[in-house]
Amino acid sequence: MLQIRIHGRGGQGVVTAAEMLSLAAFEQGHHAQAFPSFGSERTGAPVVAFCRIDDHEIRLREPILAPDVLIVQDPTLLHQVDVFQGLQPGGYVLINTRRTFDELGLADISKHFRHERLTTVPATDIALRHLGRPLPNAVLLGGFAALAGLVTLDAVEHAIRHKFSGKVADGNIAGAREAYAYVQNEMKELAHAQAS
Repeated sequence: MLQIRIHGRGGQGVVTAAEMLSLAAFEQGHHAQAFPSFGSERTGAPVVAFCRIDDHEIRLREPILAPDVLIVQDPTLLHQVDVFQGLQPGGYVLINTRRTFDELGLADISKHFRHERLTTVPATDIALRHLGRPLPNAVLLGGFAALAGLVTLDAVEHAIRHKFSGKVADGNIAGAREAYAYVQNEMKELAHAQAS
């Protein structure tokens, strides 16, 4: 079973991201579930959402304490909340920022986890370009598809179309595609740097 924890702030579409990710997995023939965990329900408050993906029926309902994947929609949470708590040794991490792990003060994270599974993508900047609003959730799902290869970009696009329509869907899909290409490029550069 793949367990994904998404950290963000109220108003950033954290819960919607988990729902779209579960839809994308379902689209590919997997069992999936998504659910939120709210603290104070207000804009800007820390929010966590969870997504589980498996080839068998999922009976678990509790919060994810040992995620295989972390998606961080708001980098200001990195030093306020222990977002890395419980992350599995082979885990994937995707952070919404243009800065590197070292620039974020996360050098120990990059030492203890696999470099090819840690990356950043400027999802808010991409969302502003395509949507005119700082909503990074769907954009990050495109980046996640490129990073982990656990869901396809096509399935992410279908999930976006299921959740949104018209210009909002088009903008989110364009953003997800840009993030997918951005993360693919990051992965190529990392592979090239490691080969040198």
